Amino acid sequence: MVRTAQTHGPKPAGTTLPRIALVGVHGFGTHHLRNLDRLEAAGALKLVAVADPNPPEAGRLGDDVAVFNTLDDLLAAGTTPDVVIIATPIQTHAPLGLAALAAGADVYLEKPTAASMAQFHELRDAAAAAGGAVQVGFQSLGSLALPALAAVISDGGLGTIRGYSATGTWLRDKAYYQRSRWAGKRTINGVDVVDGVTTNPLAHSITTALRIAGILSADAIDAVETDLYRAHDIEGDDTSTVRITPKEGPAVVSALTVCAPEQTDPFVTVHGTAGTAVFHYTEDILEITTADGTTSETFARTDLLENLLAHRADGTALLSSLENSGAFMSVLEAVRTAEDPHRIAPEHIEWVGEGAAAHPVVADIASWIERATAAQATFSELGAPWARPATATDAMEVSGTEVAREISGARLARTLSPRPYLHPVTTLAGTIVTDAMPLDHVWHLGAGVALQDVNGVNFWGGRTYRREHGEYVWRPDHGRIKRTSSVPNGTSRTEELLWLGPDGTEILHETRRWSWQPAEDGAWTLTLSFTLAPAGTDSVSLGSPGSNGREAGGYGGFFWRLPAVDNAHIRTPSASGEDAVHGSRAPWLAWSGDFSGKPATLVFTTPPEATDPWFVRSAGYPGVGSSLAWDAAVVLEPGETITRTITVTIADGLATDDQIKKWTGTE
Repeated sequence: MVRTAQTHGPKPAGTTLPRIALVGVHGFGTHHLRNLDRLEAAGALKLVAVADPNPPEAGRLGDDVAVFNTLDDLLAAGTTPDVVIIATPIQTHAPLGLAALAAGADVYLEKPTAASMAQFHELRDAAAAAGGAVQVGFQSLGSLALPALAAVISDGGLGTIRGYSATGTWLRDKAYYQRSRWAGKRTINGVDVVDGVTTNPLAHSITTALRIAGILSADAIDAVETDLYRAHDIEGDDTSTVRITPKEGPAVVSALTVCAPEQTDPFVTVHGTAGTAVFHYTEDILEITTADGTTSETFARTDLLENLLAHRADGTALLSSLENSGAFMSVLEAVRTAEDPHRIAPEHIEWVGEGAAAHPVVADIASWIERATAAQATFSELGAPWARPATATDAMEVSGTEVAREISGARLARTLSPRPYLHPVTTLAGTIVTDAMPLDHVWHLGAGVALQDVNGVNFWGGRTYRREHGEYVWRPDHGRIKRTSSVPNGTSRTEELLWLGPDGTEILHETRRWSWQPAEDGAWTLTLSFTLAPAGTDSVSLGSPGSNGREAGGYGGFFWRLPAVDNAHIRTPSASGEDAVHGSRAPWLAWSGDFSGKPATLVFTTPPEATDPWFVRSAGYPGVGSSLAWDAAVVLEPGETITRTITVTIADGLATDDQIKKWTGTE
């Protein structure tokens, strides 16, 4: 279904038409010229002047349209426009907007609003002093899909909202960044430009997501985290993730690139517990998916210049006001003040085309963007091979080689049950043998400790299995594990951690000890020992889906998420294959296979404190755990503790049974 927005009809006879001036007639200015032609033909306005040092071609404008080199010349000539449209380079937006407001005109200002938050404040103060209206050119905010989506969210049609994301996979060639001296620049001669994928070509995606999330002002934002990269030979970012965390409500995460293999329509996703909504904002298509199926509707769009004229005429609310661009300006400011975008190494880039038409393609970029938006994480946190290393609490080295990093996980989405984890973990030759936030289970976090039911609190992430439902359901029950201290000692580290409920209540105290050392035959061993104790004066129940009625679903405690493994061979001393090993009790479990084409083996030894069942998944996803509460909860009384110690041997190549026996001491 297509809904049609109303267009202003001709003015009554004798009515003075709004006088419009356009500054910048090339680039996006050509779109404005076409729109002005349409509205002038409809009798809604009068184009009286344009300003551009490179005037339009002869005959493009009517004889009664004055042409100037600059806005200053235009204003000095006494043209007195009612509205000035500014479609010029980013660094000129604020000074030109200030000049137009000072002359008494209302302003249509192309995005982004300004090149810094300071300039945004100047414009806001000037508009207030002059009593002028400023519309910012985020055209998607005129879509009639937005109020329709707002109604769906308000009515609970998507359940509880877990997060918002913006996805953009475009491509831009060398010519795009050669078209002007400011393209792709962060500054020119000390003047802020801040031209990058986040702030210019795909800025609409972030602004649209912020509007859908109801985040309008800078004051509504708690933090903006940037993770910026570049494949082009430019200063700005061309591939980036940005996470905007509001003071209230779920975060907005954008994952954007202009280094995709092909250009696709960008979109904003609303992630709910009962469904998702996807808004293709360039097409005004809204898709809503729930248990009942998927619906798709195409909406019309209110033109922002028409909206500004209506505001002048009768006070109609601006759809993209200067004030409501404050949230996006917080993002731009974070990009402006961030360290320079990280250069993506050439081995992760394929150049397609020749000469000025050549464009870079970042390896697997579409997949990494999908993972980032699904997990509400940054490229760095996901461990993309071309990304900066994530901010880590500590690294582990064996024989001078870094083999693991411990990530705090503190900034992860609440529904992932934020907690410390190891990722990436590698063999000594560099083969990665962990995965974090994969698409199939975004709450799987490398190697670490997690439980799905601790006194009813989910420290695993994702949906919770409930006996009364007989299935996994979304609940607001996610806790977090916070590391409070760490004491290094050569090749070991002892940590203290708090397991905190959704309201911050302390539920468990944990002491965790990591140690690592070389092993025979070019392998190395990682040992994790953790001790859990009630934090208060009440007993604490440690449970799992298995203890809550899910057959053979007793995962929880130590868990290791593997990346994709081809030709996997899973075995214990007495069994082989997922079905035979899952739920069994054995002194060790070995997993061999090809990790991205490189053979490697992991050998897990059972805890000496108890022969817990092994939890194994291979067909659905690759993961191994030692189950603390297989089919019954473990109850800790005040003063009691429970300890489990797991040793993992990480080796290059396909290990033999003799090697495994040697590593595990079971010869």
